[in-house]
Amino acid sequence: MLPLNITLSHYKRKDIQEEMIEAARNREIAVKYNDKFGQRPDVLNNLADILELAKQKATSFHSSEELWKNPLQLNADMKRHEAESLRIGWDLVLDIDCSFFEYSRIAADLVIKALKFYDINSVSCKFSGNKGFHIGVPFEAFPDGIKGRKTSGMFPDAPRRIAFYIKEMIKKPLGKKIMELEDNNFSKVIEKTKENPNKIVYHEKNEFGDSIAGLNAEPFLNIDTILISSRHLFRMPYSLHEKSGLVSLPLNPEKVLEFEKDHAKPENVKVSKLRFLDKRDVSKNEAAKLLTQAIDFTSAREDEIKAETKKDYEIKSALPEEFFPPCIKLINNGLADGRKRALFILINSLTSLGWDYEKIEKYLKEWNKKNTEPLRENYLVGQLRYHKAQKKKILPPNCNNMMYYVDIGVCKPDNLCSKIKNPVSYAQRKAFFYNKEPEGKKEKAEK
Repeated sequence: MLPLNITLSHYKRKDIQEEMIEAARNREIAVKYNDKFGQRPDVLNNLADILELAKQKATSFHSSEELWKNPLQLNADMKRHEAESLRIGWDLVLDIDCSFFEYSRIAADLVIKALKFYDINSVSCKFSGNKGFHIGVPFEAFPDGIKGRKTSGMFPDAPRRIAFYIKEMIKKPLGKKIMELEDNNFSKVIEKTKENPNKIVYHEKNEFGDSIAGLNAEPFLNIDTILISSRHLFRMPYSLHEKSGLVSLPLNPEKVLEFEKDHAKPENVKVSKLRFLDKRDVSKNEAAKLLTQAIDFTSAREDEIKAETKKDYEIKSALPEEFFPPCIKLINNGLADGRKRALFILINSLTSLGWDYEKIEKYLKEWNKKNTEPLRENYLVGQLRYHKAQKKKILPPNCNNMMYYVDIGVCKPDNLCSKIKNPVSYAQRKAFFYNKEPEGKKEKAEK
């Protein structure tokens, strides 16, 4: 918990107030009071607003990635087309988070280099305030439209695709850089991360046909793709962080590897000319090539997945909970961490298993009550509504995606799990075997 004297001392600085007001333009703002958010939507228009909120014990300020005509008109019950009529654009914000600051710093540098590779000069960066970094590209760098669609209406789909594409670009270089940091000693990484070696070590053939080992950093390092969603918030520049007491500080993207946490101590913070998502010197269409490439790449991957799984996962009627795999049943018991990823898994699993949206909403609300800290209901319903608007079924992540089932602690496989690649396939096969059983054996199994 941040002491009041610290927050007041920080937020009363006029230079901090000026930067935060500039960063809040056309954005929805949410104010946090230690562990609880205030009423949404909110805005910041005047310097005095920040100090006044700090006097009311505000500890941090968060803003939307989306840009709005009038953020105060937003509400949780709006239909998709109503929200899109208010949206004037969105900024790309890549959230790099890891339990190990030095690993996050390497990942941030690689992401920045990947964006620069696409000749994007308006890349900006800031320390998240705790263990990660935010990398940003202003909306003004993107084209007005692409492939017949207005870019302003491509949120959150376009940022998700870019995030996934960038993540794929840096995966192998990231593993190599981390190994260099740890003197090419797998044991150091394993000891630090506490990860199962089988999850983070992979083997491949080099150009001579020899087998070489590599580091898979995915299980312990996350570049947010799924959590990019409508009205998703990120910590504002110069906002304090409740857990660390540090400032979410803009920094030179060229020097991210030189950044140390001490730079973000409130008493050390100096406002510089660097701004996160700076819109003063952006070249129109400089991010067009990246957006096109990300869409083509992810579309190709989706086609591959569809071709591979269409036959195996075709379900014509809703399958009951008794056929669910262990991971889904464990999620349904409630979680302390990983709730948003679990929500993504549940929505895609249940729709793929033939459940209708009314039944899914009831299931999700009951599940949410079991979580240590329930998700906001408007977030839960909004995610379900977004999925429904897409008008297509999407499979949940495959079982080998460590960022999900393993990372949130629900991967407890039984004998059937070794024979399938996806939770939906598990339910389908279990239902198939059940329906082949004679009635007597069915009744015995049910007892």
